[in-house]
Amino acid sequence: MCKGLAALPQTCLERAKEIKSKLGVLLQKPENAIDLIIPYPEKTEKKPEKLQKPAPEEAAQWREGLDRVLNNNYGLTAFRSFLESEFSEENIEFWMACEDYKKTKNPIKMSTKAKKIYEDFIQYDGPREVNIDHFTKEVTLRNLVDLSPSTFDLAQRKIFALMENDSFGRFLRSELYQELLVN
Repeated sequence: MCKGLAALPQTCLERAKEIKSKLGVLLQKPENAIDLIIPYPEKTEKKPEKLQKPAPEEAAQWREGLDRVLNNNYGLTAFRSFLESEFSEENIEFWMACEDYKKTKNPIKMSTKAKKIYEDFIQYDGPREVNIDHFTKEVTLRNLVDLSPSTFDLAQRKIFALMENDSFGRFLRSELYQELLVN
């Protein structure tokens, strides 16, 4: 009778995850309820770009380091997919949000993005809290007082190191990556 969550379309599952995240914020910080009433501006839907599958030789170069993977659009997508399969996608999402934040020039947009990054990834019990130590959280919180492109640098470096020392090795051994080496 009931087929469970697997029977739901992907769009429904994504929307449910978004709603769960917003409810988590509301339950954590009732004073931030205004953020749910006046939400952050939605990103306009972009058509997903068709990524060119790398040649096996190019994919083999990814073994040299996580930065090689993250600087390649196909590699980034593959690594993100791998982290999703391990239920640790918040790490790559945080890293990507920090990269986007660093490119922001408009002070108002910078402030909005910094608030969202902090609330989602750094704040204790945030909906997608990343695993960083207390000291790093405190330094990041202090950096929010005077925003700059380097506000999240320490936390981003810690998460990069975590992915590089933990998830990256498993990614290189994964079926997903191994298939890129032979096709």
